[in-house]
Amino acid sequence: MYMKIKRLIDIILSFVAIIVLTPLFLFLIIAIKLDSRGPVLFKQKRIGINKTYFNILKFRTMRIDTPKDTPTHLLGKPDQYITKVGKFLRKTSLDELPQIWNILIGQMSIIGPRPALWNQYDLIAERDKYGANDVLPGLTGWAQINGRDELLIEIKAQLDGEYVENISISMDAKCLFGTVVSVVKSDGVVEGGTGTKKKVSSKGEYL
Repeated sequence: MYMKIKRLIDIILSFVAIIVLTPLFLFLIIAIKLDSRGPVLFKQKRIGINKTYFNILKFRTMRIDTPKDTPTHLLGKPDQYITKVGKFLRKTSLDELPQIWNILIGQMSIIGPRPALWNQYDLIAERDKYGANDVLPGLTGWAQINGRDELLIEIKAQLDGEYVENISISMDAKCLFGTVVSVVKSDGVVEGGTGTKKKVSSKGEYL
């Protein structure tokens, strides 16, 4: 029952967000165009519900000569590819805002496991163990507020599984509130990082 309510909430909030944030969108579009050559939006093939594919939308934060379909932590020196405006967008997570459209059309949810790249086979396989590939991916989620870029793949998948197991309006509210706090504090943002946290309890607390 909650999943139907969850989808309705996604539609209402994403529609309202698009209208309210239009001035911010226009400002960021202008900033990106003035900062570097290339399109404003960045499209990337990601894994959706039941391991279907969709194109995630982001504001472009990297130069157009950046290797495609490569996770940031595998670029070696990611800072050399990130634009000046891009650094700000990534630190504040404003680059994720275009995904509001992905949410409105039903490819994503506000809360859920972050969608993996189509070629992140290790993460996809780990999520299969917990049923985390069987729900809509999210703009933010339980793993996002418990480590973000610092998480090892095994821990990230485990946390995604905890979300799926405990999915509810209270869990989503906790993730949403935690996301606001994490963004304000810029917690867990590690450009090029592969993860440093080794263990996690059943409640998502690090040991």
